[in-house]
Amino acid sequence: MNAMVQVRRSAIIFSLAIVFLVGGMLGLFAWALTGHAAFGHEKLVPVFVSRTAAGDANHDGASMGFAPVLKPVLPAVVSITSSRIVKVPQNRSFFNDPFFQQFFGGRFPRAPREERERGLGSGVIISADGYILTNNHVIDKATEIKVILPDRRQFPGKVVGADSKTDIAVVRIAATGLPTVVLGDSSKLQVGDYAFAIGNPFGVGETATMGIISATGRNGLDIEDYEDFIQTDASINPGNSGGALLNSGGEVIGINTAILSGGQGSGNQGIGFAIPINMAKYVMDQILKHGKVIRGYIGVAVQEVTPDLAKAFNVPAEKGALVGSIESNSPGAKAGLERGDVITEIDGQPVPGPNDLRLKVGSMAPGMTVHLKVWRNGETRDVTLTLSEAPSGKGAGSNAQDQSGNSPMAGVQVDELTNDIRQQLGLGPDVKGVVVTEVPDASPAAEVDLQRGDVIEQVNRHQVNSVSDYQRLIREAGAQALVLLVNRGGNTTFVVVQPQ
Repeated sequence: MNAMVQVRRSAIIFSLAIVFLVGGMLGLFAWALTGHAAFGHEKLVPVFVSRTAAGDANHDGASMGFAPVLKPVLPAVVSITSSRIVKVPQNRSFFNDPFFQQFFGGRFPRAPREERERGLGSGVIISADGYILTNNHVIDKATEIKVILPDRRQFPGKVVGADSKTDIAVVRIAATGLPTVVLGDSSKLQVGDYAFAIGNPFGVGETATMGIISATGRNGLDIEDYEDFIQTDASINPGNSGGALLNSGGEVIGINTAILSGGQGSGNQGIGFAIPINMAKYVMDQILKHGKVIRGYIGVAVQEVTPDLAKAFNVPAEKGALVGSIESNSPGAKAGLERGDVITEIDGQPVPGPNDLRLKVGSMAPGMTVHLKVWRNGETRDVTLTLSEAPSGKGAGSNAQDQSGNSPMAGVQVDELTNDIRQQLGLGPDVKGVVVTEVPDASPAAEVDLQRGDVIEQVNRHQVNSVSDYQRLIREAGAQALVLLVNRGGNTTFVVVQPQ
């Protein structure tokens, strides 16, 4: 009897232990879901939040998703419509008929007709007194701007300033007490973070979409002069431009600006781009302070250090910005920078590539002194310079053909660079070299995009002053790869022509 009681007592204790263990695990799981458990650099976002007595009385479900994140921001994202007058040629195919030409003597008014072109975009209210951040292309050349708030109020908009190089603009409306957004820190973004896009796609009305941060630091897309895009798969479509990209805390971390389209006007393909809010805020502050963006300027054109160029210039790593040309009397020229220098650091910060150098210099003020580390002829040099302000915008004859059949330049024809040809190409009298007159298709030179009208100034770092110089240097190089300094329209870049 006592033994049976002992067995029952052990079974009860074991059952209670199981209950407490399961209860503890469920409690820990619930604790994590409420955001108390930290993973990485952010708290776990509660996807499912149970409704409490203090919650939304009209929300009778158990899941509210990300509504608490989006709800405070939605009233501060606006729709922007713009219109401008454009002149288009009139279609006169009917009157081009020979019968009408003969009847009317060919006398028809040819003045283009005017049409009103309309645009649609979005914007973000950044101050309660009516300042709105948006894209430059949303309001560019607009004769009329209308801002529509989510509560359906409408106001005429006035452009405070715009910057086409980053596609940022500031618009103001005559209103006060407006809802505003909270600006985040885009430098803290990581791939995989949640992202929410808010805007007015296709004019259907305010819309929120969700995705993740797919990449950061995207550049080389030839969308803007200064590119440091956030890439996201949160759905972005025409009309979203100028809208907000949010993080999981409801902070604006980007201004939606572009999509990668599949062609034929197709919409979202899962690849959208936003301007980082840190860049947008810098541009906005410059516009509000100066009416424009004032940027630092070195006065050099730089290019990527490709594997071939790294080998040709004896650069230890495929990093840095290779100086292709230097503007006369620029800070770079005064500091002694030379073509072929590779800028590897600026003020102690590494320069991975040319875009990084442009972004760093563009965010500095004119008059600042900067310290560069430069790789030149196998050694590192220190160069100090003072930035200036960036500018607001920025023949007949017989051909000579190389006879060396094993040269990478075989088949390329060049001619003497005369003063007449310099004038036709828009080049100054100080430019020396030979002009390219023919590039065979599928040749090594064509593969590096050498074109007719290009001027070859150097071959393997040696100056070319004439066709005979060019032919001698090509002949001496034989079948080896060639490093050419090419001038196209006044801009010089290095290219490496590999043998076939």
